[in-house]
Amino acid sequence: MNMLRRGALIALASLGFSGLAQAQTVTLRLHQFLPPQAVIPAKAIIPWARKIEAESGGRIKIQDFHAMQMGGSPPQLFDQARDGVADITWTVLGYTPGRFNKSEVFELPFMCTGGPEKCSRAFHEYVEKNAADEFKSVKLLAAHTHGPGLFHTKQPVTGLESLRGMKIRGGSRIINNMLVKLGATPVGMPVPAVTEALSKGVIDGTTVPWEVAPSIKITELVKNHTSFAGKDGLFTQTFAFVMNRAAYDKLPADLKKVIDNNSGIELAASFGRAMDEGDKAGLALAQKARNNLVALDVAETQRWRRTASVVESDWVTEMKGKGIDGAKLASEARALVAKHNK
Repeated sequence: MNMLRRGALIALASLGFSGLAQAQTVTLRLHQFLPPQAVIPAKAIIPWARKIEAESGGRIKIQDFHAMQMGGSPPQLFDQARDGVADITWTVLGYTPGRFNKSEVFELPFMCTGGPEKCSRAFHEYVEKNAADEFKSVKLLAAHTHGPGLFHTKQPVTGLESLRGMKIRGGSRIINNMLVKLGATPVGMPVPAVTEALSKGVIDGTTVPWEVAPSIKITELVKNHTSFAGKDGLFTQTFAFVMNRAAYDKLPADLKKVIDNNSGIELAASFGRAMDEGDKAGLALAQKARNNLVALDVAETQRWRRTASVVESDWVTEMKGKGIDGAKLASEARALVAKHNK
């Protein structure tokens, strides 16, 4: 009888420990808008997810949902993380105009230099110092940028004059305002909509970095690509990789540490490095297709700089109306870009 009782107690204890282990296993749903073979999912997000799983000893499981598989649209991704529709999301901040006012400064024309890794480091540090309040509803994992922005068009853009009247896709309100100042007609839309818009003639071209070009078939749909002198891009868009605050807070301390150890400026830099690799691959694809690569010289690039500078003046004035010192933020952004380019 004693042996039977002892066996029963051992079985109950075993079940108890098993239940405890199961209770400490967490499944997180990760949602983003690009197909899994695109650069950022393939080179940054998926490796990050597998690293989290490995470092947690399998106690964190991450389910990958690509290309909006969980529903909604790319502009809704930030709120999906905030509201717990998904646990982790990656999205473009410019898809929700007027919401990330302080963060917008990195989208101003010719703000970023030195490539996406350095610019991503600068942007993440900038957000932590100057715009953390814009992310207080979520757990910010990383804020980053893409590489130098350029034009991909059906007809060649060889100077300011040739852009005038073209219907060009812009990825944010700042970029759309810049396009107006440059003489184009902006058409706002998220990246996944670009392929159909180009194929149906809704737009004459698009503004995206080289990195995203392969996944949306840019080099097949247009044959002209216009870049600028030096390492500068005409524009840069900003991104955020965020986690639902409650999902993070519910984690035991050791699993929080796994997340924390894989968050922050180094994660932002890894996204930037992936962007840089993607830029090289996208350019190589256009070269292989023998597309027309237009590189504007220093003098012409300066003309674009002068014309686009009005965008920053507009932004500073608009921020002043919202009680934000835009001029100071622009100065701080440039200082951080310079710091990370040393």
